[in-house]
Amino acid sequence: MDELDSAIIRQLQLNARQTNRELARLVGIAPSTCLERVRSLVERGVVRGYHADIAPAALNRRVEAFVSARLRPLSRPVIDGFKKALIDLPEVSAVFVVAGDDDFLIHVSARDLDHLHNFLIDRLSQRREVVSFRSQIIYESSQKHVLEGLPESARLRGEGS
Repeated sequence: MDELDSAIIRQLQLNARQTNRELARLVGIAPSTCLERVRSLVERGVVRGYHADIAPAALNRRVEAFVSARLRPLSRPVIDGFKKALIDLPEVSAVFVVAGDDDFLIHVSARDLDHLHNFLIDRLSQRREVVSFRSQIIYESSQKHVLEGLPESARLRGEGS
């Protein structure tokens, strides 16, 4: 990726609904060049998609939680099957395979605390591969919608400046 790709990505993160012509104007290139660059970013998997950011409460999801889970036996088929089964559940927003004491971090949302409790007891704890889990209620969250490339490690240490 070069500086032009980075500029395009930044503008898309700020407003993915803008026209190609507007995007090209903002980054200072011809619309045909811009379209070609965006297509390349999509084909290379840099741009993974476009979506609307919806407030969970608007979908009757007023309680959010992170759930940490431990599985056994820990094998690729078990991990892959668990990920697929969870992501298909309506309460689950995201599934992360993590290192440490726990094997998974699961972002869930529910109508209220009773529904969250029911999800944990009736769905999660009933899976044979789950040996333990714990939940943390999310009171507030903030999310960054514009990501930028990180500096090289030498620059982080203050070297080479």
